Parts: sequence; structure tokens; C-alpha cells
Amino acid sequence: MNTNSSGTPSHTEEQYDHVQSVFQSIANRYDFMNDIISFRRHKAWRKFTMKKMAMKKGDTALDLCCGTCDWTLSMAEASETGLITGLDFSPNMLKVGEKKIHEKHLENRIRLIEGNAMDLPFEDNQFDYVTIGFGLRNVPDLEKVLKEMKRVVKPGGMVVCMELSKPTWQPFKGVFNFYFQKIMPNLGKLFAKRYEQYKWLPESLALFPGREELASIFRSVGLQQVEAYPLTGGVAALHIGIKENRHV
Repeated sequence: MNTNSSGTPSHTEEQYDHVQSVFQSIANRYDFMNDIISFRRHKAWRKFTMKKMAMKKGDTALDLCCGTCDWTLSMAEASETGLITGLDFSPNMLKVGEKKIHEKHLENRIRLIEGNAMDLPFEDNQFDYVTIGFGLRNVPDLEKVLKEMKRVVKPGGMVVCMELSKPTWQPFKGVFNFYFQKIMPNLGKLFAKRYEQYKWLPESLALFPGREELASIFRSVGLQQVEAYPLTGGVAALHIGIKENRHV
């Protein structure tokens, strides 16, 4: 197993290619499967996150691993006039997102870019918010991504991560693990005809830091005022950090 400088496990290059192929293959069923797998809780998690973010009119944002753009669209609607940028490594996921953006007539306020979250094509201090939703556990080096997020967010701006997590209290922990490891891949086989792809999800979570450990990594890359919120008993978590504003 490869690890980064803090000892956090990182995926090999082969696994990275595998993850990309997974999302390429499930793009057209991604939203439908999200509703099934999370029992539609992902919508409530996003609503809670948007409340914590408290975006104002004209705010700009970069949404990494934007996928089919649900969060990207939420931020565009909250900002009203600000430019929102979505970045993802899967052309097929971006195509689904483009269709949603077109349906809401938001082409002039949302731009989509195919790219790598570990090597962002933006100058420093560009965005009021930089977000990543259900993508951090899939990157080869999560610390590198967080450092890139911190680099491109403005001083005083917010870095936000919404991600699956690991419940810590029993018996819920045992029930969740059984569902996630045994039942969910079979739901993927039944509804999306993709067993191996949905088998990857519990494998990726097994290597991913828990809620408090991820909060510590946020602090280690230099983010301030770090907050971590468990969602639905800890099956997911929201992490927020602020880039230091040297002018304050």
C-alpha cells in the first residue's frame, strides 16, 4: 500500500485509472444510483452544507470532482450572479452535468473543465469557495488536493469537503458496514448492471481517513477554523476550513 507524507494511504496510478473508468461507465446512472444508495439523504446533506457555507450574491466557487453538477448548480443558484466553475476528470460525467446546466439556462454562469484535482489550472487566490463532494476519497493524494484547494481559494475563503465517512457507534456501525460492503454492490448490479464498479465504493472508503483524522489533515495543510460535522449518524461528513486572511 502506498502512503503520503502523513502516512495516509494513497491509491496507485493503476487504481486512479480504474476509478476514472468506473465513473466513465456509470455516468448515465450515477444520479439514479445516488438516490438509491443514500436513500436520497445526499440531497439533505447538500442542503445542510449550503446552509453552513452561507454563500452571498456574487460569490465565486470552484467545485472539484463536480460529476453531474448537482452541487455546482446549487452554488450557482445561491450565488445568483457569481461565476461557478466545475472540474472533473470524467468527460461522461461532465456531459450529464452540461445537460442539467442547459436545462436550467445557466450556461453563462457555470463553466465546466475536464481536469485533474491534484494539478489545478488556476492561479492563486481565485475563488471565494473551493468545494469537493464525494471525490476526495478517490484521488491518489488527498493532501495534494487539499493543498491545491487552499492555494486557489482567496484569503479568508472557504474550503469545503462533503464525503462518505465511517460511523463510530454500535450497533449502527455494524449495520452500515454490512449494507455498504454486502448489499450496496448488489444494488449496483441490480439497478445499474455494474457490480464491480459499485464494489469499489466500500474499498475506497476502507482506505479513507475517519472524520476526526480528516479534520486533522485539514489543519496540517494550513487551513484554519476547521469544523467537522457528522451526517446521518456519521455515514457521511462535512469538513470546512478557512484560508488565513493575512490582512485581518
